[in-house]
Amino acid sequence: MKKLTFRDGDKIPAIGLGTWKSDPGKVGDAVSAALETGYRHIDCAAIYGNEAEIGEALQKSYSDLGISRKDVWLTSKLWNREHKREDVIPALKQTLSDLQTDYLDLYLIHWPVAFRPDLEGFPRSDDDYLPLSEVPLTETWDAMLEAKKQGLIRHAGVSNFSIKKLKELIRHLGEDPEMNQVELHPYLQQKELLKFCKEKGILLTSYSPLGSGDRPERLKKEGEPTLLDNEVILSIAEKQEATPAQVLIQWAVARGTCVIPKSTNPGRIDENFNSKEVDLDEEDMEQIESLDIHFRYLDGTVFETESEMYRDIFDEG
Repeated sequence: MKKLTFRDGDKIPAIGLGTWKSDPGKVGDAVSAALETGYRHIDCAAIYGNEAEIGEALQKSYSDLGISRKDVWLTSKLWNREHKREDVIPALKQTLSDLQTDYLDLYLIHWPVAFRPDLEGFPRSDDDYLPLSEVPLTETWDAMLEAKKQGLIRHAGVSNFSIKKLKELIRHLGEDPEMNQVELHPYLQQKELLKFCKEKGILLTSYSPLGSGDRPERLKKEGEPTLLDNEVILSIAEKQEATPAQVLIQWAVARGTCVIPKSTNPGRIDENFNSKEVDLDEEDMEQIESLDIHFRYLDGTVFETESEMYRDIFDEG
């Protein structure tokens, strides 16, 4: 399994199991199946609502497989309502309790968006949000670094951050982000972001690498393109004697990013992991490069309000 190296020399397995949209009652079995297959990287988040079940599965797998906590890379994410300095570490400690661990290998600011701390559920009006002028990203970042100083996390990073927002943190006194987890796939290759992060020593993790076809209907657009049915991807898969999903996963790895495909199907979990055996050649990579149409499956409009407080959170306007 290929690994990516952090600035301090720590290594993260390039292929991990994603757990977004993994239903309660299924996610634990998925994590167990993944670890038995050979995965050693599990990507979680508090908002997914399944960390307690994942924690149970981890403990059982440690015993059943004869592995220990240090053998498994655990990532989780800080949700939007815990951006205030005083809320970051308590939120992290709840995740640690749910995952039944003393530390995380990596903790990320999930979105550059702040909700009211007492909000239950998803915002329904402007009043449920806090402007970044009130809770700046640098405040949240300082608290993330404090968690690292306390030994609660080994690495700190962000998710869904543009170059502009990364620069804001990089200018801030302290430590630069070590990871940026963003939507990345052949329809959204984000070449400038990839180049910038490599120059700054920031690793990238690709989410929705297969097109996130199982996400909620409210997040879908009419007539959106599908990756797994793309003719170029199908052709390369046939040539490589691989599945389309394996081609998409290996493309992400070949670009030097981590990738976290989600599945609760043991067969698919195994297939996704074995994408490491696919060797895309230069012609394959060039063909896939031609597919970039700057299309986001998760475009951030779910956070847009009447006041446009969070319009264009990816700074593409």
